[in-house]
Order: sequence, then C-alpha cells, then structure tokens
Amino acid sequence: MKRALELARRGWGWARPNPLVGAVVVRDGTVVGEGYHAVCGGPHAEAVALLEAGDRARGADLYLNLEPCVDFPGKKTPPCADAIVAAGVKRVIVATADPNPCVDGRGLARLREAGVEVVEGVLADEARRLNEVFFHWVCARTPFVVLKLAMSLDGKIATRTHRSRWITGPASRRLVHSLRARYGAILVGVGTVLADDPSLAVREGEGPQPVRIVLDSEGRVPLGAKVFSPEARTVVATTDRMSVEVENALREKGAEVWRLPGEGDRVDLRGLLRRLGEETDSLLVEGGAEVAWSFLSAGLVHKIAFFYAPLILGGRDAVPSVGGQGVNDPAQGIRFRDLGIERVGEDFLVTGYPVLESRRPTESA
Repeated sequence: MKRALELARRGWGWARPNPLVGAVVVRDGTVVGEGYHAVCGGPHAEAVALLEAGDRARGADLYLNLEPCVDFPGKKTPPCADAIVAAGVKRVIVATADPNPCVDGRGLARLREAGVEVVEGVLADEARRLNEVFFHWVCARTPFVVLKLAMSLDGKIATRTHRSRWITGPASRRLVHSLRARYGAILVGVGTVLADDPSLAVREGEGPQPVRIVLDSEGRVPLGAKVFSPEARTVVATTDRMSVEVENALREKGAEVWRLPGEGDRVDLRGLLRRLGEETDSLLVEGGAEVAWSFLSAGLVHKIAFFYAPLILGGRDAVPSVGGQGVNDPAQGIRFRDLGIERVGEDFLVTGYPVLESRRPTESA
C-alpha cells in the first residue's frame, strides 16, 4: 500500500480535479503491474496496472489507495471495478472508500458481488490525507483552501519599509513553486501586487499553472503588473465599486473580471469560493496580512502552510503575518490540530488544520 500511495503522488497537479490514485498488482509475492492516474481524462491507475500485469493479474492481489470507480453519467473512462473483475483479480486491498456521491461504496459492492475478496482500511489515514483536496471538493463543491505564509521567527512578512524579498531561503521558494503547481488556483490581495509585483506563476520545476486571482474591490491593480503575464490565466475578483473603464482595460490585458457581491468594501469570499468551485478543486492563498485574516476569521481556511525563516525582523511597524482586527482574548484564538514540522533548507515549514469549533473567532471580524 505504501507503494500505491507513492505512485499516486506522481499525479499531483496533473490529475486535478480527479483523485490521486496508485495501483499495484501482486502475484505470489511479486509485483507484476503498477500504475497511477497521471492526468485528468487519461487512463485510471487500475487500468494502467492491469494492462502491465496482463494474464498475471488472474488470481493476483490488487492494492489501491482509493475505491475503484463505477459507471455513472458523464464519466470519461471505463469503470475500473468492472475491469478488475474481468481481469480475474482474486483480492483487492483498498485504503479508503471514495466519498464521491457517484461512487460511495458502489465500487467495493461491485467487487464483492463478483466474488472478489475486499480488504478495507489499510493505511487509511495516510490515504485520506493524500486526497484531502478531492475529498473536500467532491462533497462541498468549493475549493480546499490552503493559507501559505512566509515569515520571520517573530511573525513578520515584511519589514517596516515593506520589503519582503527574501525572508525565506531558496529551498522554501522552490517548494512554494511546487505547491503552486499542486493547487488549482492561487490568490493574493491587490496590496501584495502593489507591494511586490509577483507573477504568481510556476517558474521552478514542472507542473500546471494555477489560475491567478487578485482580490481588488476598487480596481487599483496596475495594468503593467506581472500577474498579467501570458503564461497563466488571471482573474480579478471585484465588486461594483470597480469602474467600467477599469474593467474594460483589464479585459484588454487578457484578464477575466468577476464582479461579486461585496461585504462592506470587500469581495464576498464565500461567493468567490462558490464560483471558483465550479471549475477547480483547490486554492492556495498567499497573502497578504489582511487577506489572511479575512479567510481565517471567516472560517474558510482548511489547512495552513507557514514557512519560518531563522531571523528576527522586529519593529512595531513591520508587517505582521496576519492582520485584521484579531481577537480580544486568547481563548478566542484559532487553534490548530495535527501539526507537522519539517526542515526546508535553513527554514521550517509548519502545517496544520484549524479546529472546527475555533474557525470563526469573532463576529465583527
């Protein structure tokens, strides 16, 4: 099963919005076929592994990190459960069921009806974590939101002069480009565009380009900003406060303009996520401080990825990693579970998941 999970990871970014799936066929203790879902619309992992195994799949064991699919309206590929039965596989060891309402246990039921032995729950926690994006999106139809920040040990994302390049080291920056390729869209506020002029594109390593989204309720984004470079699609999410003239100029630059209901003077984030969920499964929020608090205080963040560099910036006027109103009491703070800490070059990456009951700390935020 560990090999199936390892294979599944190879589809990161490319298989989206389909799940990450790896398959291993074992006959008499020997691997005779393996595969993974490499790209959306392409062959599924089971089909690739069974094709490699050929006649050796008959009477063999098949290891899968996710329940095999069944036929349903709109499906682009043949049902894998039927292919497994036709190949004569004797036993299927699967890590997790597929929460997709179109599958949801039907694949495993099909195998059992055909006399295939099914073993469930092997490395289930690892398998669920691997497909956390898909599991959320296929049920909620809104993107899985990851908040990524790069900061000093004292929690600053820029100095008092608003300089932020570079706080973290080259290894962290390379990993960030890998994350960008892994998720379907990337978002910043217009303040980050004005301060840093990022391209928000995947420039190091391989992977698909995410949709670039700029929150700009009034139309302040410069037309010469790098975020309008041609290598990726750009969306400016705005409100009725943006003038028609600015909207037309943005469209001439090749950008899409999404006018969404406003919350006060800001874009309605929930409305944005509902619209974005119609076309992609995940969103990487990269800043800045006010945007970070807006997502956190609204309970819209599903995971954090915080990079800490081994330096102190100091300064009461330096830019904090998270801005906004904040909470009145530590008991109101947003708590996190399942924290992970890993070394990235000279930096540290902290990941974690908000505790559900603490995801909206203040009503006035």
